[in-house]
Amino acid sequence: MKLIVNGETREVGAQFLNALLSELEFEGEWLATALNGELVRSAERADCALREGDRVEILTPQQGG
Repeated sequence: MKLIVNGETREVGAQFLNALLSELEFEGEWLATALNGELVRSAERADCALREGDRVEILTPQQGG
């Protein structure tokens, strides 16, 4: 299915948010995720179903200053 991930259109096989993170090789509980502008907590990702055209944001901490 096609999703918009961090502003880029991606073709993915994942059906749930936690599977998408694995497919895209994002790891760690410190990630912040949002689906269509709504925050999705880490405990809810396994139950968060994805649909064609959904917008997913995956945020990771960055170092620097």
